[in-house]
Amino acid sequence: MSTEPTPSRVAVTDAAAALLRTLTAQHGKLMFHQSGGCCDGSAPMCYPVGMFLTGPSDVLLGTIDAGLDDPIEVYMSESQFEYWKYTHLTIDVVPGRGAGFSVEGPTGMRFLIRSRMLTDPELIHFGLAPRTESQTESR
Repeated sequence: MSTEPTPSRVAVTDAAAALLRTLTAQHGKLMFHQSGGCCDGSAPMCYPVGMFLTGPSDVLLGTIDAGLDDPIEVYMSESQFEYWKYTHLTIDVVPGRGAGFSVEGPTGMRFLIRSRMLTDPELIHFGLAPRTESQTESR
């Protein structure tokens, strides 16, 4: 009997997970907040837990497993989530300057988001209507 993994809204690449392990050793437990655009260009911002305070208007998208003792929580503002709720996000890392106060800034690397549309089974899991046949054909 095969067990399907539970659908998730967020994931992390191996390269980003490796950097997160290094940053956790330097800064302690970390969390992400997906920036809403403006100055940081929709960059995922990585903070030590407690440095960025989430509130009632933030949505916990899920957690990522970076090979640490604790998973890393990923948040987004509720208003931005309305635009992204049909999307799966993968946190990756590339060479470049980190955004704002995100902890990877001094490393010469920066986190970024890669996205894809949720599959029909994922949409159903999250309580969203799957695409209709006419929507699929119009692609």
